[in-house]
Amino acid sequence: MKTIIVDDEPKAIELIASYLSHFSDFELVHTFRNGLKALEYLNTTPVDVIFLDINMPHLSGLSLSKMVAPKTSIVFTTAYAEHALESYDVSATDYLLKPISLERFSKTITKLMDLRKMEELDASKPTNIFVKSGVESHQLEVNGILYLKKDGNYIHYITNDKKVMARQTTAEALNSLTGNFIQIQKSFIVNLRKIESVSSEWVVVGGQKIPIGAQYKGDLMDRIRLSS
Repeated sequence: MKTIIVDDEPKAIELIASYLSHFSDFELVHTFRNGLKALEYLNTTPVDVIFLDINMPHLSGLSLSKMVAPKTSIVFTTAYAEHALESYDVSATDYLLKPISLERFSKTITKLMDLRKMEELDASKPTNIFVKSGVESHQLEVNGILYLKKDGNYIHYITNDKKVMARQTTAEALNSLTGNFIQIQKSFIVNLRKIESVSSEWVVVGGQKIPIGAQYKGDLMDRIRLSS
């Protein structure tokens, strides 16, 4: 993955560059000490990942992050915890609080790789699926599915205008869907793109409040952040 580092501290750039050298899937193509110079570069040269310092003169990392291509993964870096909290208001894959350890950096790399795998998996999946219900097969647009509800040996596919019941296991249902779908409790799978609101205890999809199972909560919150 083509990667750049934007930080006004040379030692910070040097550290991240040294960490990146341990991961062959990442190619460091440029470094910048100025957000404006980085923006000029990004306007003509797309990259996959930006390690971006939040607190920089002239153009802050938060401001720059709002100007890059949506598909570019952003990892914020900062020496100030309060700035790290601000990064949650921006679509970012992760944030790293300085001083950055190799162990913590490796976790970020894992997130970036998982995100790439999900994107590749989604690209290989069909946009429509056929769901067998009794003697009939119903064609459903994958992105139009709100959530799935398990009821005994059956799975109910819920869309805005219909409900289709299929004799399936949860694993079989998940295997036919894209990475946007995630199980949030024993009986429910939801489409991340259709979540209207989320709390620590439940999500709302299609006007339906669905409780989050304790064992699924951590994965759900990680996925919401990755999909932001």
